[in-house]
Amino acid sequence: MKVELIDLKKRYEEEREDLLNIFDSVLKNGSLVLTDEVKNFENNITNYTGAKYCVGLNSGTDALMMSLWSLGITKGDEVITSPVSFIASVGAIIHVGAKPVFVDVKEDLNINEELIENAITDKTKAIMPVHWSGKICNMDKINKIAKKYNLLVIEDAAQGMGSYYNNRHSGTFGKIASFSAHPLKNLNAVGDAGFVITDSEELNDKIKLYRNHGMESRDNVKIFGVNSRLDSLHAEILTYRLKKLKSVIKKRRSNVEIYRKYIETEKVILPNENPNSYDSYVMFITLSEKRDELQKFLESKNIQSLIYYGTPLHLHKASKILGYKKGDFKMAEELCDKVISFPHHQYLSEEQIKFVSDSINLFYN
Repeated sequence: MKVELIDLKKRYEEEREDLLNIFDSVLKNGSLVLTDEVKNFENNITNYTGAKYCVGLNSGTDALMMSLWSLGITKGDEVITSPVSFIASVGAIIHVGAKPVFVDVKEDLNINEELIENAITDKTKAIMPVHWSGKICNMDKINKIAKKYNLLVIEDAAQGMGSYYNNRHSGTFGKIASFSAHPLKNLNAVGDAGFVITDSEELNDKIKLYRNHGMESRDNVKIFGVNSRLDSLHAEILTYRLKKLKSVIKKRRSNVEIYRKYIETEKVILPNENPNSYDSYVMFITLSEKRDELQKFLESKNIQSLIYYGTPLHLHKASKILGYKKGDFKMAEELCDKVISFPHHQYLSEEQIKFVSDSINLFYN
């Protein structure tokens, strides 16, 4: 039995006819840049999340950089964030000229809100929590700290579509939030795509101008901007897939519960979910002893898995300029030695999940 980690091939088999119809519908209009498809997608996202505004962009990375830029974060500013994330989280801060300041994580891989105040200096401008794997951080505590010190909150919600905390959608707790629609996300385009949401009309207007070269019209450039427009084809596919997002997440959550039923070993710690949270499980990340050996064993059984990620952000070669060293964030380092993601996508059968679980139990036995 072969068990694949990613669902993209299966998803195309299921959606092929609909996707080809979308492709035909968009292309035959003869217009592909900032069309009604993009506006429609942005409106659908605001309806889904409860935010007032949405701007479609060409990647989650650009969404994060523009979130920082729109708030005036620049050279000399410090942004507090987590050392457990994709490198884009730090890269976005660096690219606007600011300095990332890391705070260690809790066992759920999210920033430890109890340590944030100790990292605040007179240069701190913002807190940027990362909702890792679709689990929303403790935004009540983070917002309370931000208010106390007059700091901005920027949510890195790249993996947060469909996640809720106290019945509020991710990205609606801070001043602005960035999302990714990369193919590996629950809401995914067929290439790179992203968007921001905010309740601020000012930020919405700034980013809309900036994403399109700063042009108010074809012959009127107000500021020097960039090209970060969401493609019309991506927008229409995302609108189509947004209608299916709740069912996709529901099935993935159900699959996680099946793993809870079949995994017996105590050497694998499965993610817990807080009573006031609804996690979207972009990845099903566990903490497993002898992680590397387990992955090789699963591979021998034709089971795919993913180390997501094995290196905390402060220990990458690119991060040497920040002055951190091994041992600075012990929890992040310890957990990154254990993280491994098992297949949990919506096309798995219970038989396949049982096979993966039995293989895991066998390895430890």
